[in-house]
Amino acid sequence: MQALSRHGPRIAVTLLPLILAILHALGVVPMGLLQRLDDLIYDTRLRATMPATLDERVVIVDIDEKSLAEIGRWPWPRDHMARLVDTLFDHQRIALLGFDTVFAEPDDSSGLRQLQRLAAGPLADQPGFAERVQALQPELDHDARFARALKNRPVVLGYYFTSDRDGHTSGVLPEPAMRAESLQGRTIQATQWNGYGANIAPLAAAAPRAGFFNAINERDGVVRSLPLLAEHGGHYHESLSLAMFRLLLGDPRVEPGFVPERFLSRGYRALESVRLVRGDSSLAIPVDDRLTALVPFRGPGGPQGGSFTYVSAADLLAGRVPAEQLKGKIVLLGSTAPGLLDLRVTPVGQAYPGVETHANLIASLLDGELAVKPDYALGYELVLLVLSGLLLALALPLLSAARAVALSLGVVAALVGLNFWLYLGHGLVLPLASSVVTAGFAFALNMSYGYLVESRAKRELAQLFGTYVPPELVDEMVKDPDRYSMDAATRELTVMFCDMRGFTQIAEGMEPTQLQALLNTVFSRLSGIIRGHRGTIDKYMGDCVMAFWGAPVQAPNHAALAVQAALDMAQALQAVNRERLQAGLPTIGVGIGLNTGAMCVGDMGSDVRRSYTVIGDAVNLGARLEGLSRTYGVDIVASDATRQQAPQFVWQELDRVRVKGKAQVVGIHTPLGLRETLTTAQGEELNGWNQALKAWRAQDWDACDVHLLNLQRRSAEKVLYRVYAERVASMRSSPPAAGWDGATSFETK
Repeated sequence: MQALSRHGPRIAVTLLPLILAILHALGVVPMGLLQRLDDLIYDTRLRATMPATLDERVVIVDIDEKSLAEIGRWPWPRDHMARLVDTLFDHQRIALLGFDTVFAEPDDSSGLRQLQRLAAGPLADQPGFAERVQALQPELDHDARFARALKNRPVVLGYYFTSDRDGHTSGVLPEPAMRAESLQGRTIQATQWNGYGANIAPLAAAAPRAGFFNAINERDGVVRSLPLLAEHGGHYHESLSLAMFRLLLGDPRVEPGFVPERFLSRGYRALESVRLVRGDSSLAIPVDDRLTALVPFRGPGGPQGGSFTYVSAADLLAGRVPAEQLKGKIVLLGSTAPGLLDLRVTPVGQAYPGVETHANLIASLLDGELAVKPDYALGYELVLLVLSGLLLALALPLLSAARAVALSLGVVAALVGLNFWLYLGHGLVLPLASSVVTAGFAFALNMSYGYLVESRAKRELAQLFGTYVPPELVDEMVKDPDRYSMDAATRELTVMFCDMRGFTQIAEGMEPTQLQALLNTVFSRLSGIIRGHRGTIDKYMGDCVMAFWGAPVQAPNHAALAVQAALDMAQALQAVNRERLQAGLPTIGVGIGLNTGAMCVGDMGSDVRRSYTVIGDAVNLGARLEGLSRTYGVDIVASDATRQQAPQFVWQELDRVRVKGKAQVVGIHTPLGLRETLTTAQGEELNGWNQALKAWRAQDWDACDVHLLNLQRRSAEKVLYRVYAERVASMRSSPPAAGWDGATSFETK
């Protein structure tokens, strides 16, 4: 006891991470890092234990790029869908069909409704016209044709729930799988939505079984689970996966599986399971406190993933699939085409087909092997935290360094081993990050208390800014951490917007993995240049990157750094294009906008997601300037404010413009390079251009035409000179009004 008393401060310090971990577990002080670490542990463990084998029971009929190319863009006429359903049931003899898509609007592709309107109009008086329309109706009513194909067949339609202020609804919602009355007066937790987009009435009547295909995105945007039931209007509707599974079992009724009251109070609002009851038998499907089930991914996903057989819808419609090849299979109709927006971020892939998440869950339901986060996960976490934390807090101060290391490693190994055993042996997903991190911090605080206290500010600063700014700037910042914070402040900075031109057209013809590889290659090169010039990367937005200079570390020459970075980025993309040309691939253009001005910089966002960013009118202008690069045929467009602060560069003035949202005229320029690199020919061309621009603003169209003609002879490929030549021709035919100031107005962003 005397030894423990003597080490009281060390024990108290060691208990700090334990207290924080307990508060995190209780939700009093939630720590996103621990949740993220638990997610990473789960994702890693899932990938390491995936079977990576083909499940032959479930087949995915894929509306892929090939199908869209052969049949046409989605949605297809319903007579095609009817033929597809008939093919699957009559020729392939499948057991069950589920749709990971919704038919929310009537099919007008046949022209039937136009004929009906004509029949009700003036043409109705023509002899036999109404009868001919009536005779054509069975052939032209594609919705009715599709409905007939669905009727009396084991089919589960798909639909989706939404949540917005107005609770918009469309289509016919299926009957709930579980009504509120079955809850015996209890209120349970569930995912709730107030709107939906369901199938049109003829289809819903023909195939009354339907399930929603919504997924649950975690805080990091990753889909790890699917809801089995969701609450709408006080009742509980089933997911596509559960609806298909129930149909396979003979349509058992759905009942709530309450947690036994000997473990938790009657006031506990979560269910332990969803029970499927038929006669005297029942099946309990474990769920978490949101009525969701973790998706047991089998492999990487997609047609090449090897988990499920993919069959192109085009091949089925064209008769290229041998008869009865899919006999007895459970079939899901979905899409892997990027344009149909059903690719999701999952633990096993960044562009994972949404339809395959349902396939994984159905396969696991058939096997009766679902991992679950049990209702007692909180109690488990608290017990392990208290036992391991108290053991380390009381024992470490009494041990030598070597024995303290051994004890700490032993505790961590025991925690990890127990967690993995429960997962692999019993399918229990239990928290691990808090106990492991607590053990690690307990050891670190005991061994390095003084050092950690003295360097805490430096470590916090590096943690805050390490993901935004280059490491060398972080090294500068930690030398004097008191000077830096994420508090919002107004400072003069230079902002850059860089967008890849033509990327959308290129992406349309690429596989998701190829698109990912291309983006990674281009962004890696451009980001390296930004960081090399002391820039702070703000965010990536599709094929656009945003960065700024002058914060968090002040740089008096922030404009010059940004300009040089822009020039180097344009050259880097030229190198990428040379590589693509050698490989026979299309090239990518670039548009860069630069602006210097007062901006608000700091940590901004919501309680859910925050980032270190810049906002303000000067930022908006930078984005507008990037969009003008295409108009003037240059890679870089900079404002006059940026030009003035980067005099070491040679600048070519492009225009004076009024961009959308700003009444003030802004001078725009493009940098040609450093002054010492300017050639004689470039200087002569620039002088000729300045003369042309002077004549333009003086409304001397003849002189301007002469200068532009000479410039086009020098550089026929320059878009800028052609633009002004066309403007001069326009001004000759429609002279400007009095008071014209030579500025160009742009009304689009």
